[in-house]
Amino acid sequence: MSDCGRGAGTYPSDCEILEGYRAMSRNRKSLKDDPDLQPVLTRAASIRLLLLDVDGVLTDGKLIYSNTGDELKMFNTQDGFGLRILQDAGIEAGIITARKSDIVERRAKELRFAHIYQGTPKKLGAFQEICKKTGFKPFEIAYMGDDWLDLVLLNRVGLALAPANAVEEVKQAVHFVTSGKGGNGAVREGCELILHAQNLFESTLAKYQNANG
Repeated sequence: MSDCGRGAGTYPSDCEILEGYRAMSRNRKSLKDDPDLQPVLTRAASIRLLLLDVDGVLTDGKLIYSNTGDELKMFNTQDGFGLRILQDAGIEAGIITARKSDIVERRAKELRFAHIYQGTPKKLGAFQEICKKTGFKPFEIAYMGDDWLDLVLLNRVGLALAPANAVEEVKQAVHFVTSGKGGNGAVREGCELILHAQNLFESTLAKYQNANG
């Protein structure tokens, strides 16, 4: 039972908002208790690297051009934080994308990605290069993609993920489809799935719950 009092008028109080976040956290913790997810969690337990497509995964897939011809993209900060905590837990991250963009390069560096492959429509070559460079086996790698160009990797990795906005053929090929769309929490959901599977979610969350300042 919550001890929160109602805020002024119809608006929730700060206490109610915090309790809402705590409730969402408790719901996430029940992920491992879902019997339908056990095969997916088993796969996720072996993951050492999460690779991502960009358009439609890290973004909503929309391309915006300025009057000067510059390409603009929007990224989700919660996705970014999910990638940060995933890497802090010792799991590497990277991108393989067919398009090339200075903005993507900047975002990838901000997120400290270990692997950045742009302008790579034939993604299998980049994937094989990463495997050779890292020594990781395909079953130790996860990939999230949303369209046909991603199928070549989704059919090879240990954990194949798709955002809710992926095309139907991709959804049929993957092990897990997130409830969130690309650019709107899909990547964060994938990160948390891996943390749960490796028993790292609760300890990672505790660091922030107990942090001072």
